[in-house]
Amino acid sequence: MQRLTEKMIIGAAMTWAVSALLPIARTTLKPLALSGMQGAFGLADRAKYALQVARDEVEDIIAEAQFERLKKRFDEEIASLEPLAEDVGEVETI
Repeated sequence: MQRLTEKMIIGAAMTWAVSALLPIARTTLKPLALSGMQGAFGLADRAKYALQVARDEVEDIIAEAQFERLKKRFDEEIASLEPLAEDVGEVETI
C-alpha cells in the first residue's frame, strides 16, 4: 500500500513538473528545431548542386568523346579518299 502511495505521489509530481516545464522547453526547442530544419534544407540544396555539377561534367566528357570519335571517323574517311584524289591528279596531267 505504501509503495502504491509513493508511485502516485511521484506520478503527480512528474505530471506537475512536465506541465510547468513544457512551455519553457517549447520556447527553447522550437528555435533549435527550426534552425535544424533550415540546416537540413541547406544541406539538401548543396547536395543537389553538387550532383548537378557532377552530371554536367559527365555530360561534357561524353560529348567530347563522341566528338573525338566522329573526328577520327572523318579523318579515316578523308585518308581513304586521298589515293583516289592522287589518281585523279595523274589523269589530269596526262
